[in-house]
Amino acid sequence: MHHAEFTDETTLAEQAETLGRMALTMGLIPSFVVRHFPDSWEFYIPDETASQLSPEEAYLHLKQLVELND
Repeated sequence: MHHAEFTDETTLAEQAETLGRMALTMGLIPSFVVRHFPDSWEFYIPDETASQLSPEEAYLHLKQLVELND
């Protein structure tokens, strides 16, 4: 059984940021931006989407990218 690598919203956002760095290193995305606010994080992947991604959306999107190209 696979256990999640996150336990709350903060660790989920941290995992999404880690996946973003991995995708960047692998050349899967040209760049990404994470905006940190006191109560939330916003993710942007230029040239892929014009809108912001929630930590959940970013995690799922980046995890899929990394797993498909791993």
